[in-house]
Amino acid sequence: MSDSSIRTRQPSVRRLPLVGPLRLTHPSDMWFKPALSVVVASAVPNLALFAIGRLDLVMYTMAGSLCALYGHSLPYARRARTVAGVVVGMLVGMAISLVTASLTDSTAVLIAVGALLAAGQKVLCDATRIGPPGPVIFTFVTSAALFAPQHLGQVPGHLALTTAAGAVSWLVTVGPVLLRREGPERRATARALAAAAAYADDPGHRTRHAAAAAVHTAWQTLLAAGRPTPVRRELERLVVHAEAALARGALGAPHPGVHARRVGDTDGGGHARTADRDSELAPTAVGTRAADHDLEARVAGPDRLRAWARQTRARGPVPTPPPAPGTAEELFGIDAERAARRTVGRGDARRAVLRALAPSSPLLPIAARALIGCALAGYVSMAVGVGRPYWAIVTAASLYQANVTLSWSRALQRTLGNLLGVLVFAAVLPVSRTSSLALIGCCLFFNFAAEALITRNYWLGSIAVTPMALLVLEFGGTHPAGELIGDRVLDTVIGAAVGILAAMAVTNRRATGRLERALAATDRARAHAVQTIAAPAPAPAALDAARRRLTGSLVELREAGDTAAGEWWQRALPEEHILAAEQAGHRTLAATATRQGLIAPASENGAV
Repeated sequence: MSDSSIRTRQPSVRRLPLVGPLRLTHPSDMWFKPALSVVVASAVPNLALFAIGRLDLVMYTMAGSLCALYGHSLPYARRARTVAGVVVGMLVGMAISLVTASLTDSTAVLIAVGALLAAGQKVLCDATRIGPPGPVIFTFVTSAALFAPQHLGQVPGHLALTTAAGAVSWLVTVGPVLLRREGPERRATARALAAAAAYADDPGHRTRHAAAAAVHTAWQTLLAAGRPTPVRRELERLVVHAEAALARGALGAPHPGVHARRVGDTDGGGHARTADRDSELAPTAVGTRAADHDLEARVAGPDRLRAWARQTRARGPVPTPPPAPGTAEELFGIDAERAARRTVGRGDARRAVLRALAPSSPLLPIAARALIGCALAGYVSMAVGVGRPYWAIVTAASLYQANVTLSWSRALQRTLGNLLGVLVFAAVLPVSRTSSLALIGCCLFFNFAAEALITRNYWLGSIAVTPMALLVLEFGGTHPAGELIGDRVLDTVIGAAVGILAAMAVTNRRATGRLERALAATDRARAHAVQTIAAPAPAPAALDAARRRLTGSLVELREAGDTAAGEWWQRALPEEHILAAEQAGHRTLAATATRQGLIAPASENGAV
């Protein structure tokens, strides 16, 4: 992987986009779930506080209410644990903020603590892959709490309010299990079917990766869902069809390694190694040539896949597919893997956090960006006399994505959204001040609007987030509108400018190292899959484990490649090796699927 023959040149400073980050996309197919959840989770404590005349405590219940934004893509068994962990994490952050605020009035100290919290929250959320919305909600709440007047004796009561609101959020997010137990699994399966249909219609590198990632996510969702039910069995069979469609496309795709062997390419680079490995799979591919016609006949086409996706996503019964190339139990050993996960999967989050905190972790440079950028943004805001520097901290914290290019895009989106949002705030402020119920209603409306719009583009959602964040201050008492608007505009500009400068200045050369490790892991996973396929009579569970390991490594390889490609100050990336590894990996996945259900034993047709 360090061979210069497989590296390509790229500029250390990449061109930053201006228009692309602002384009609107299709909304998420489940945007309404977090939107409705946060409205209900906020309305219950807000109305309770209104009834007792203590709306000044809304900030503390809001910390627990916003936990309802998390976990909606997870099956309910895992969602229950995840949202409980989010509530605990919010409580820990709030405790640190409130105790600090009660012990010191020094703005400089509060900014330093806010920056440390933002960096820690970024690392933990990225390591455990909690999101969306990721760490920005934690940073928003804990930074605001740092600058709220506080006495040490009030802290337990305020944390109790956060806990109560967090309990409501947990009930709201987990409660739908009583109505539609397999809802998350159905949505994940529908996405896999739709992605496989898109790849069948338009075979290409990106659509293939999207389909592989969607299928991988669907399997992970089904594995994490708990004990199998009749509905989950049907969903497993549907995912088998999506995977078979992906395999059919991969079997017909051109392969650079095979081409290299034909033309005598023996330069010793990644292509030569790929060709050598393809020779191990050649008997399987040749031996199953006659079975390819059966594959064409039995694998669902894109129109049928889309129809299944629509039915699966709807509220009616799950479609019953015709016989796939075998069954989920026989082909993929999903029950064996589910049983194994019960014994080894419980400490995954803890191990992920320990890896993230290791000295060689690729997440630490991003945490350093968050720490430096948030601290500098807060201190610059304090220096120019802004009364609420935590807005600058939150703005800077919200920018830090996987690489500089994505961080730049988020800076554009955040700035545009906040500037338009203060105009919306100025328009609705008179309405919100007519009564307490009007203020509550405005906040709930913008909570819903933010989640409804943010999946179209982050800047569109920020238009609703900004007035909601400003209106929360009104629960503690009215403030001059001009002061609020001026501070927010100034903090937005400072936070975005200082934050993106920190992202550009703090290098992340570990992104290339992560990519090289992902390449090595993909090579090992593919070699293991080839060895498993070549066995005379491999067990279905062994084939499934090899296939799932290779699929996961390919998803990680693409993610690592995209991250490194958008990072500045990098070594040249092995782009040709990445492409060859992905194509060879997908072809091996296709051979694995063929070996699992479409060919006879080796003694009958010459297959490995």
